[in-house]
Amino acid sequence: MPEDFAFSVRFGVMGKNEINTFEGTVTKDLVVKGTAQAELVLTDSEKADIYARLRTINIYRELKLEPDRKYCAKTPFSEEHWQIRVDGEVRSFSWDEEKCEITADAEQLRELRSYIFELVQAKPAYLELPEAVGGYD
Repeated sequence: MPEDFAFSVRFGVMGKNEINTFEGTVTKDLVVKGTAQAELVLTDSEKADIYARLRTINIYRELKLEPDRKYCAKTPFSEEHWQIRVDGEVRSFSWDEEKCEITADAEQLRELRSYIFELVQAKPAYLELPEAVGGYD
């Protein structure tokens, strides 16, 4: 894993949740109560595991993130916005579920984000954040 490896991923409805290792923060969408932020510290082992999983996805290739079918639309919909820094190069990826389906590449990124979010949700700083109130219709 390169020394400068860092990433951020914003996700969820309106992309208000964020895991950001550039700044060492996690932001939780509280829906009607706004957002709350806490310090995020991932261990070297956790970051190395995430980096290895990104390499498995092969983020250096051109990812297909736009679905072929575009005749369906749903609201609300989830979205994801990634920034990944490796060896001084920053790659950005974005996609959403508005068109009712996602590509295989987007699914791999979503699965990785879910894995990362599970790690973050177990951190004491995240557990101390307030509960969300309300929901998205």
